[in-house]
Amino acid sequence: MGTRIAVVGAGTIGGAIAVALKEAGHEVVATRRNVEKASWLKEKGVTVTRDNRKAAGEADVVFLAVKPGKVGAVLGEIADVVEGKLVISVVAGVSLKELKRLASAKFVRAMPNIAILARESFTAYSTDDLDGDEVELVERLLRTFGACVRVEEEHMDAITGLSGSGPAYVTVFLEAMVYGGLRVGLPRDVAKLAALQTLLGTAKLLMETEAHPAEVREWVITPEGTTIDGVFELEEGKIRTAVMKAVDAATKKSRILSKKV
Repeated sequence: MGTRIAVVGAGTIGGAIAVALKEAGHEVVATRRNVEKASWLKEKGVTVTRDNRKAAGEADVVFLAVKPGKVGAVLGEIADVVEGKLVISVVAGVSLKELKRLASAKFVRAMPNIAILARESFTAYSTDDLDGDEVELVERLLRTFGACVRVEEEHMDAITGLSGSGPAYVTVFLEAMVYGGLRVGLPRDVAKLAALQTLLGTAKLLMETEAHPAEVREWVITPEGTTIDGVFELEEGKIRTAVMKAVDAATKKSRILSKKV
């Protein structure tokens, strides 16, 4: 038997969550003020409504997927109907302490990413007041999206900055690889496929071998070969510094958002 789940806030991430859970066999209701924009969810078998209270009140588990600035208003609206229930918040920057101040529910703070759509998300979560069965339920639901790991809450803003925002960083790099392929004469479809498969293959290699990224790089680089010239240009462009700054900036923004709730 599937779990009755309400996804409050069926935007990009909320919609992806709703579809993944529905396809896993759960009964899912998703809410959005403009239900017309969520018509694609209906095609996937997800019930769509504007009524946050009804959806949350009839659910066993509630996913909260609204914008940070809307958390106070939305939880204020549904606080009485989620009392004592399991509520999984995927809202960036909003702490468990702040969530508990707004409603008397059993809260989990989680951060997936848009790769939910391919069931390959990395989702970290944090909680401090669930029993063993409830934790097992949370992990079963989150594993529907891909890999999941429990972390201390102090790391959640950094998770947001690294893996939550990470797909955007990766696509910038991928686009640059495709453009590089175009610059040296590859057909567009070949350049795109080559870049995508290279990223996918490298990630799989690293996961299966548990090698450090530097080790794989050394496997590819040879004296006076082609790769060392390419790596030299990347280093001159300070790509590592740029990526680290991106993660740091997104982490800091997550911390700022928590102060605006």
